[in-house]
Amino acid sequence: MIEIVPYQPRWPEEFQAIGARLRQALGSMALRIDHIGSTSIPGMAAKDIIDIQVTVAAPDEPLRLAMNSIGYIQHEALTDHRPPHAPGADSEWTKWLFLPAPDQRRAHVHIRIQGAANQRYALLFRDYLRAHTEAAQAYAELKRRLAQNLADPKTYPDVKDPAVDLIYFAAEAWAGATGWQPGLPDA
Repeated sequence: MIEIVPYQPRWPEEFQAIGARLRQALGSMALRIDHIGSTSIPGMAAKDIIDIQVTVAAPDEPLRLAMNSIGYIQHEALTDHRPPHAPGADSEWTKWLFLPAPDQRRAHVHIRIQGAANQRYALLFRDYLRAHTEAAQAYAELKRRLAQNLADPKTYPDVKDPAVDLIYFAAEAWAGATGWQPGLPDA
C-alpha cells in the first residue's frame, strides 16, 4: 500500500542528517548531494521517503563500497522514466539506486552522472514545483488519489508518469524563459 502523508517540517532536517553522512562517506566522489522528490517541496504531501540525488562523475566500485560502509545497499541499476521527446541518449537516463538498512531512516539515494539528462531533470522538476505551488498542490492531490484508488500499488508509477511528463514540459518551458540553472548543492 502506498501512503501519502501531509508535508512534514522535519523532512529538510532529516535530509541534512543523511546528506552529511553521505558527504562524509563519499567525499569528493560526490560532486553534488541534493534533496529531491516530493519531500523537498515545502508544503507538499508525499510518501514519507527522503529522496536524495548524489551526482558523480561515474558510478564505480569505490562508490559502492563507500555507500555500503554507511549501511546503504545497491538495490539495482535502473533506467529512469523518460518523458516523450526528452533529450539525451538512453544511457543518460540510467542510475544506481541505494536503500538504507532497515534500522536507518527510510530514504532512496539516486546516483546519477553529472550532466546526464536525468541528473538535470531531478533538479529542474524540484525547482519548478518549489516555484509553482499550485502545480505542486495539484500533483500532490493526484498522488493522494492514486494511492487511495489504485487496485494494484505496483502500477502507481505507470499511472503517475504521464502527469509527471506534463510537469516536465512546463518546467522545461519555465527553464527556457527564466534561464534556470541548478543552484548550489544542498549538502
